[in-house]
Amino acid sequence: MSNGEKHTVVIGGGVIGAFCAWYLTAAGRTVTIIDREEFGAGCSHGNCGYVSPSHVLPLTAPGQIGRGLKGMISRNEALRIHPRLSPTFWKWMIRFALRCNRRNMLQAGRGRTALLESSRKLYEEVITTQGLQVEWTTNGLLFVYRDKPEFEDYAATDQLLRDEFGVAAEPIDGEQLSEMEPALKTGLAGAWHYRNDGHLRPDLLMTEMHRTLLESGVQILPQREMNGFVASADGTAAAVSTNSENIEADEFVVATGPLTPMLNAALGCRIPIEPGKGYSITMARPKICPRYPMLLEEAHVGITPFANGYRIGSTMEFAGYDSRLSPERLQYLRDGAAEYLVEPTAEPVEEEWFGWRPMTWDGLPYIDRTPRFGNVWVAAGHNMLGLSMGPATGKLISEMITGQAPHIDSKPYCIGR
Repeated sequence: MSNGEKHTVVIGGGVIGAFCAWYLTAAGRTVTIIDREEFGAGCSHGNCGYVSPSHVLPLTAPGQIGRGLKGMISRNEALRIHPRLSPTFWKWMIRFALRCNRRNMLQAGRGRTALLESSRKLYEEVITTQGLQVEWTTNGLLFVYRDKPEFEDYAATDQLLRDEFGVAAEPIDGEQLSEMEPALKTGLAGAWHYRNDGHLRPDLLMTEMHRTLLESGVQILPQREMNGFVASADGTAAAVSTNSENIEADEFVVATGPLTPMLNAALGCRIPIEPGKGYSITMARPKICPRYPMLLEEAHVGITPFANGYRIGSTMEFAGYDSRLSPERLQYLRDGAAEYLVEPTAEPVEEEWFGWRPMTWDGLPYIDRTPRFGNVWVAAGHNMLGLSMGPATGKLISEMITGQAPHIDSKPYCIGR
């Protein structure tokens, strides 16, 4: 580069890649983003938009094995597992199953909490200082329960989160809930309110990040599919090979989410990620629209009100890289919302969407330097929390690359753990 700055290429234009680029640019790097599709596609586009310090506990919780087995035989479950002849998949599932205990759950929770709490603060900072128009709202998140035993049982989880992580919710009984959120049906058991959670509109975030990155001098190159690295004589990666050109740089950050395992040979290490398919439906706001974003707990369905829209989302489907938009899974979202909301859907429907979440067997992402190349880093595997963990991941990657003291401990996210 003519200005003498070091050049970093970020591979992947989702929310993780965007924040890696943002913080690297702020640290003085010249940055290029490449993506196989368009900037802001994938799970960074159609998720529910939660920024959720409440989401401390990983999917690997006690009892999850039974839910997974149930999801193999029943179509009417939020978690669906499609068995297939894949040694890699079954190895991942076995390692996942071995983590479904309290000790490992809490261990993962500590690593998740650090990224979640940091990102919550950094969102406030970035949105405020950069004037990002992303419908940033901080009225919290409701965990809504239809059934009284389930609502009461959550008190034990709330106590665990308070004791272990300092994350607390406020219980709201059914009568209070009807007054607080008239969009919910009467007669529900209650809800737990996480006041520190926020939400935004993901597509607006990516649009604003695109604008801000370009204004900061970041070069964004879409339709560049990575084929591998071209190594220099000393073994460090000298260039990234794409379908149209080789791009040289001083460092590379691989932020390719669920597609990262396809690059394992190029990276020289195994990043054990399985795609967990999620769905959403975006539509006009119902006349009786929720005031709060919420998780409808027994149905495992998420609801997000936007200023000019409304989104129903969730489900987890382990079906490999299946690219079909399942009408059955979309109907599951509609049916789940109908159990709780006075007016669960509206017309017109703007978009029916699916995305692959980058699921790791222990619920933690990989944020680390690769063993083969001294100048290639990975930032991937954020499970269902890429948006919630984006800023802290970007800042941590920037600190690690530039030699600054990391603002959070990076050990939980190391490759080969």
